Formats: sequence, structure tokens, C-alpha cells
Amino acid sequence: MARLDASNPVIMIDGRSGAGKTTLARLIRMRWPRRERVQEIALDAMYPGWDGLDAGVDAAREQVLVPHARGLVGVWRRWDWEVGEHAEAHAVDPALPLVIEGCGILTPATARLGDIRVWVEAPAAARKARALGRDGDAYRPHWERWARQEERHLRRDAPEALATHVIAVP
Repeated sequence: MARLDASNPVIMIDGRSGAGKTTLARLIRMRWPRRERVQEIALDAMYPGWDGLDAGVDAAREQVLVPHARGLVGVWRRWDWEVGEHAEAHAVDPALPLVIEGCGILTPATARLGDIRVWVEAPAAARKARALGRDGDAYRPHWERWARQEERHLRRDAPEALATHVIAVP
């Protein structure tokens, strides 16, 4: 059941690259109905490189979602894409709401840790135009490589079926 009434709800947003996950996460955080601060994590900051979709999701589960569910402070390290290694650490307060977005976040192992689970769907051409418009030449040579990891996630984890909400973006 989708719950926003928990004192520290977790909202997970999954979808393929360019679907609109980051925009939706930002809108949720900015329009949060209560006074407390909302923590927002983009898995783009956790994936360890272009082949790191699964490793980034595993790190999010172990370092952020599980501690948050247990009422413990989670600590994750940002991936520095320019240097190709982990950088500074970030703490996640278990007493505060959390919005976490990124391709791969909805899996059978993570779904039970989310109060609201969103799948964002968008047409392939629109997604590619948005993603390459946003990240340009840095992403262009890796588009197909990343798409293969997304497709593996879709086949293995069926994220849309784990979602409490499905949003279609043109």
C-alpha cells in the first residue's frame, strides 16, 4: 500500500534514462506537504561508472535503504565520474523522508523498503533526446552500453510490476 503518512517515508522512482525521474524527484521534494526537510538521492551519484547500474543499486540498498528502514544513519559515497573513483561521504538521516531515484532502484530486494514506488515510462526517442540533451557528448558514447543494463534490469526485476504508481511522460 502506498503510504505518505509514515514519519519518514521512502519514495523510490525508477525508469529508464531520460524518462523524467530526476524532474519528478525534484518536484516531490519542492512540493513536500509537511515542514521537515526531504532528503533526495540520485543514483547517478552512486553508480560506479558506466557499467555500474547493479553495483549502484546494491550500494543504495545496503548503505541507504536498509539503515533508513532500521532507524539508523546511512552513509554513502558519491562517485566522481571525472576521476573514476569514490569521493566524499554523505549521511542519510533516518528520521527524515527520503526520495531516491535512478534506474534500477525498484527490485524485489528493494521494493519492500519503499513506501511509495514509482515507475516512470516514456517513449524511447523522447528519452534519448532528453538524456543526450542533458548530458551531451559525455553520455553519447555510452548510451547503448547503459541501455543494455537497463534492459537486463527490466527483464530480471520487472520494476513496473513492483511500482505502486506508474507515470507516463510524453
